[in-house]
Amino acid sequence: MADDELENDGSGKKPLLRYLLLGSAALIVVTVTVLATMFFVSAGPFDTDSASEIEETIQQLELDAEEARARAEELARGPAKDTLETPELTRFENTYKEMERPLVANIVNSRKVMQVKVAIMTHYDDRVVANMEKHDFAIRSEILDVMRTVDEAKLSEDSFRKELAENLKMAINSVLERYEDFGGVEEVLFTEFVVQ
Repeated sequence: MADDELENDGSGKKPLLRYLLLGSAALIVVTVTVLATMFFVSAGPFDTDSASEIEETIQQLELDAEEARARAEELARGPAKDTLETPELTRFENTYKEMERPLVANIVNSRKVMQVKVAIMTHYDDRVVANMEKHDFAIRSEILDVMRTVDEAKLSEDSFRKELAENLKMAINSVLERYEDFGGVEEVLFTEFVVQ
């Protein structure tokens, strides 16, 4: 009988103890769950401060990407071109001066004679013309020296007159540069050209 009483006493206490333990365990689980939820909501990915920081970072990255795109477009266009103020276009006035007397020279190794009348053209002012008149004798002498180098074979070349005009221009400019420190003759023209 005593054993029966012990069984009743123990069996009556066991379900109560069991309920208390289950209740305590359930309370601990609920408490841990609530605390874990509060932790993740306040400090985890659902944190409002972290969300605003992430949003600011995304906006900053978008701004950086926009600046990089603008810089790339600028580099693709190349360097900026500076525009200069252009003055009103003024054309140079051509001034012509014809030497008064014709120049006559013998053709090398031939019985032929070349007679030319020469004019010059310049874009500069009347000083070039005045210098031509001032140094007329020296210029005529230099032109004759160039003409005396022409041989009969050169006369038949297609570009003979152009080459002769270029040589005469250099000769005239060399005389003017020697005496006046400035040539200024842009072109030599033949107003008469005879070979007999």
